[in-house]
Amino acid sequence: MGTEFFVHHGIVSAAQRVKYFSDRMPYTVLRVHWCNIVLNVHAPSEEKSNDSKDSFYDTLERVFLSFFQAPY
Repeated sequence: MGTEFFVHHGIVSAAQRVKYFSDRMPYTVLRVHWCNIVLNVHAPSEEKSNDSKDSFYDTLERVFLSFFQAPY
């Protein structure tokens, strides 16, 4: 399983890079006037174990905070 980005051809030149925190959390940096980072996440479903969900949300929190504490 994974998640990807589909970028319209009109803004593909704005895409600076794509990185993956995990197969569920890629992000791309765009150089446009209305947005700098797009984070795309695919959370575990409700029937997954609590450990799996806790791990996912812990990682998501660290990723989110990293965008505000360090330059990307």
